[in-house]
Amino acid sequence: MSSEIITFLLSMTPINELRGTIPISISLYNLKPLLAFFIAVLGNMMPVFFLVWFWKKGARFLMKRSKFFYKLFDWLFKRTRKRFYKKYTIYGDLLLILIVAIPLPFTGAWTGTLVSYIFGTPYWKSIYLIAIGVIIAGIVVTLATLGVISFI
Repeated sequence: MSSEIITFLLSMTPINELRGTIPISISLYNLKPLLAFFIAVLGNMMPVFFLVWFWKKGARFLMKRSKFFYKLFDWLFKRTRKRFYKKYTIYGDLLLILIVAIPLPFTGAWTGTLVSYIFGTPYWKSIYLIAIGVIIAGIVVTLATLGVISFI
């Protein structure tokens, strides 16, 4: 399998996303940084289209068919919205972008799709904001991989 395809597929995976893929692609597969960046961003965005749709449909499906999931999701959504809704309505777009962009554990595009669902962000707006975050994360990780910026 070519290094470009491996880069694309690796960047689709949760947890790893492009944060782990770009350094691997540049250092291990010797891809040019710009190529690694673009392939990783595209790969990272691929599951987003499905996940934004899935959370809405999947949660409804499970809630209709299971009392356990109904209680779990109802509790989770009410609790989360109650605690963060006011901040999210004020800073929502920026917060969603930052949740995706900041390269920390449990942040990224996959987490961004869940956050956008919990707060009811419309489908295309979610895609747009998550894409901005993915691009920012890709730039930061690429520059860090090249040694242009450092977090230490």
